[in-house]
Amino acid sequence: MSDAEEVTKPETTDAAAAEPETAAVEPETAAAESETAAAEPETAAAEPETAAAEPEPAPETPPKTAEETTGASAQVTTEGTESEVLPDQPANTAADGETVVPEPTGSAEQDVSVESRVPDTSDEIKLTDSDAVLIDSLQTNLSNEFDSPPPPVVEEGLDTIKVTVEKGDGTLQTLNVTIKQELLAKPFVGGWRHKESGKEYHNCFVQTLPKKYFCGETPKHCRETQTVTNKHVRSQTTSDTSTQMTKTGCWVSDRQDKIIVPGKYVTADEKFCYMLRQVIILQSYFRRWKAQRYVNSIRQDHIRRIEWEKKEEERKRKEKERRLKEEYQRRMQPLSKEDFDLVYHALELWRREEIENINATKSGPERKAALAGLMDEETQLIASIQRHKLIAKKDNGKKAKRGFLEKCAAPKEWIGFDGMPTKMDTPYTMRAKDLKMTYDSLEKRYLTREERLDILLQLKLTVKEHDCKLTKDIVELIDREADLLMRGSKEQNLEGLRQRISTLFLQYIKTPLFNAEAANLLKVPEDPSSLRKDIYYCRGCGNYLPSTDFELTTNARSIGRCRKCKNLDSEGRLREDFSRYRSLLRSIRATEESFNDHSRIIFLLTEADLRYLAENIWGAQSVLSQWEDTYDLTLVRWSRRQEWSPWNCVLLTNEEARAHSKLVKPEEAYGPVFTQKIKYRHILGKQYFSSMPKLSDYMSKNLQSVNMPLPSNAEKIMYGGRKKEEKLSLPALAEAQ
Repeated sequence: MSDAEEVTKPETTDAAAAEPETAAVEPETAAAESETAAAEPETAAAEPETAAAEPEPAPETPPKTAEETTGASAQVTTEGTESEVLPDQPANTAADGETVVPEPTGSAEQDVSVESRVPDTSDEIKLTDSDAVLIDSLQTNLSNEFDSPPPPVVEEGLDTIKVTVEKGDGTLQTLNVTIKQELLAKPFVGGWRHKESGKEYHNCFVQTLPKKYFCGETPKHCRETQTVTNKHVRSQTTSDTSTQMTKTGCWVSDRQDKIIVPGKYVTADEKFCYMLRQVIILQSYFRRWKAQRYVNSIRQDHIRRIEWEKKEEERKRKEKERRLKEEYQRRMQPLSKEDFDLVYHALELWRREEIENINATKSGPERKAALAGLMDEETQLIASIQRHKLIAKKDNGKKAKRGFLEKCAAPKEWIGFDGMPTKMDTPYTMRAKDLKMTYDSLEKRYLTREERLDILLQLKLTVKEHDCKLTKDIVELIDREADLLMRGSKEQNLEGLRQRISTLFLQYIKTPLFNAEAANLLKVPEDPSSLRKDIYYCRGCGNYLPSTDFELTTNARSIGRCRKCKNLDSEGRLREDFSRYRSLLRSIRATEESFNDHSRIIFLLTEADLRYLAENIWGAQSVLSQWEDTYDLTLVRWSRRQEWSPWNCVLLTNEEARAHSKLVKPEEAYGPVFTQKIKYRHILGKQYFSSMPKLSDYMSKNLQSVNMPLPSNAEKIMYGGRKKEEKLSLPALAEAQ
């Protein structure tokens, strides 16, 4: 429904009165004309519930006489293009002297009806000229404006309309639709008039019936209430008592009587002083209880502190014993490069101590003889260390072979939609698993001749799948061992031959053509042309090596020597041990990863850089407690809001670091003197590591350009617990600087 209904005022026209005509209407003619029914226009703006449709034929009425016809009122309407006019009358005149008065016309969508009023026969019929003109123009207006189908027949508040519907086969069908009509009298809720056009617009009235609220059968009454104001007033009521004493005719016992003697009168000041003394006594007892409670809490805290210190001392002692035990075990049975660095470092400490002892106690020829003897002992120790290194190299080689075969035969693994790891064997992994089982069988010892021949036959069938020089050599060696076994050769005479077969078969397994899984684990690329890129000259050994064989510090100005030359120089002269700083660097990186704020500088530092930072800048001791044990020290952020860097760190013990990490503004907590001391150390660190910010930005840009993020936990699981090895080719050092 629109927001406003437009009502157009009817235009009054000057019409001349038509000449009155009186004619007797015969009963037959009057009865035929009385069968016309009223019709409404197609759409009505005032009654939107009514729909336009063709009306049903009105019921026939009995014929009336001429007097009845002239005495009753008739309603003249137009039905479509048909207009009924009484016979022997012109189309522009009213019938039987009727005076046709048009109602005010509204908008094009409003209902328009014209009523014909028939005057009584007793009155004189006089039509003026204006009435005649109005009647003459009425038929023309009706034919032009009311070209609409006949209105529906309203029966008991229901409207029936006919709707034409097209069926699926293309035929048309007319259906009767019944519409319920709500006859509501819409009130006038205001409006406004257009000043220029003079049109009136009425405000909309919603036709929805008001909501009916449920009223129960229980009667409800309303009444006024008044809030009572309470007022507390102290009052003392009278209490009437009576006494009884002995008299004539009445005896009352006086055994329970008491003699009351009035005491000393107490004034108000005396009473107040007494109350004050009692209050002071109560306060003293309360304060005593409170002080005892506070002292007990302090005592409990002190006891807990002592117990915690004892536990910490015990923990530190056990941890130190465990560390010393591990170091002793590493010295006695060195296996890795770090273990041998520790051994050489211990050898260097022993050599320096002996030299100091010789210089302090001897002089002249005795000193030279003692130094020569010390050199001989050092040479023997170095030879012993080298023998241990050969044994460790052999064991590490076996472990490397075993790890390589297990990685090749490991199934593919990833995290499924349910969060559980899923494993899958591919044809490549199954092939690698078969080769691993064959190699394990080949490495077994103490087998019978028949078992050994079966293993050799299986190996021969495996390598015969490919025809190349390597497979031919393996087949030739297999035939040679089988011939010697048939001749009854001894086991110790076949060790060299079996070792050659195992080595060639391991080379066969490492070839990507025969084992596709080996391509993901080999460090040497399949394309030899890629080895020509990023080749640098080593000044120590004089070889041209790839960039991965060189280790650079953050303040390096040139390539220098390769890793092998540095290790050889460390074993011969420096003999440094970076195990302490290696563990410190590992703990700092783990702490920075927990912040998750993209800290980058700590991951560019090496053990040598961290050693210089801890020893030369911070003095290898805590700035608060001067604790010197490197295993108990750590470098934490000075300000938590900035990433870790050599100019935003402080060397503290582990307990001090935990307390320092809780400070929001360390400058206010430590004071200006201590803060100035820390700032001076930061300036030294920033001067030494001046190239660190540029190098960090350069590395981050290159990592983003090659799209190589850090591996996630899911990727580590997917690749069998190992990181995916990807080589990043960087430009020369001069370009990076």
